[in-house]
Amino acid sequence: MAYATYITEALVCGTFNRNTADGSYLLFTREAGMLYADARSVREEKSKQRYALQDFSLVRVSLVKGKRAWRVGSIEAMDNYYHQADNKQVRGSVVSVFRLLRRFVKGEEISAELFDFVRDGLEVLKSENSSLFVGEVVQLRIMAYLGYVDSKKIPETIRSVDPKELIKFDTKEVSLVVDKLYVQAVESSHL
Repeated sequence: MAYATYITEALVCGTFNRNTADGSYLLFTREAGMLYADARSVREEKSKQRYALQDFSLVRVSLVKGKRAWRVGSIEAMDNYYHQADNKQVRGSVVSVFRLLRRFVKGEEISAELFDFVRDGLEVLKSENSSLFVGEVVQLRIMAYLGYVDSKKIPETIRSVDPKELIKFDTKEVSLVVDKLYVQAVESSHL
């Protein structure tokens, strides 16, 4: 019986160690949404997958859908947003974005648009000119995409701007609006 193989980009949102050297990984994929995938002997010293499957990484992975679970085939490390961040604030924003994804994105639902936005937002976050404001805006727009924040309440200046343009904005007024909406969204969550 042949199993289908999917090759996709993924963000590693969580790592769970099992047995002696096996691991289970929470992956936010472009082609299949949020899913758990198992990897055998990934924590052994001789494993080539060991360094690619780190938290906060962007990877290109081949996934095999088995009878009960997804399995990791080959993997290629592309970037690690936490290690590439300039300072402590940016690393904190990267962690917050991944924590938000783990908390609010559920199930194997294809959301390529959300994945692309998150990847572009994380690319902006790791750049030299990034500020804490950029991380807040990325999180707010993720919440709006998922339906936890009313998009109409987000100021037009940050609602539709490309993530690469977020570096240009850093006003206190917009930052206060972002903080207020973010707090409302977290409070309204049932998770």
